[in-house]
Amino acid sequence: MSFSLIGSFVDLVTLVLAAVGLPGLFALMAVESFGIPPIPSEVILPFAGFLVADGTFTLGGTLLAAIAGGLVGAFAAYALGRWWRARLAGFGWGYLRLRSEDLDRMDRWFAGRGEVTVAVCRVIPGIRSYISYPAGTAKMNPVRFGAYTLLGSTPWTLALLYAGIVLRSHWLTVTRYFFPIDVTLVVVIITGGVYLALVAWGFLAWGWPPRRGPRSASRIPVAPAGPARPS
Repeated sequence: MSFSLIGSFVDLVTLVLAAVGLPGLFALMAVESFGIPPIPSEVILPFAGFLVADGTFTLGGTLLAAIAGGLVGAFAAYALGRWWRARLAGFGWGYLRLRSEDLDRMDRWFAGRGEVTVAVCRVIPGIRSYISYPAGTAKMNPVRFGAYTLLGSTPWTLALLYAGIVLRSHWLTVTRYFFPIDVTLVVVIITGGVYLALVAWGFLAWGWPPRRGPRSASRIPVAPAGPARPS
């Protein structure tokens, strides 16, 4: 039997949900919304949709558990960002270290665009799990934070549950595509890790396309100046 990253994720979700049911879904979504890897909602929710299609869960109960868990995790991350703001200045590694001016820029951004930012980021994979931290750091109004989190996460949750319901009848066909997805994930993870390491060490500057960083530029030999010409 060949190993599959996606298949392993599904197996783990299967074990948890089979053991504790909807409370397990609540816990998984809370952890995912807090930003703890490795199981994203893109894996959790479609499989929960499978169980809805099988009649194990009801759609209403599954949707409620998923949204409630995501909201709890989002507020936990929000609280961490808000209460630990003073500790975040200087947090990070090398050139990825957060500075006071970075926090000030986040404050200005969320002061004018916080609600839209939270709602939109809730439907962007990866970013959706971490937007709560800067929202808390910028001290966004907690009631508005919760409202716009629900506004963005509810259609996202419902769409993924529905995708799982639809894919349930085609699961054997879907599993044939796990290998190329696994390879893509491994390449993306390795490439991203190398890129972040080079940025942290100063060999690359942050941004796209990659550019020489301060440390790399300092190693470029400079031609010695020639003798001064007499005037």
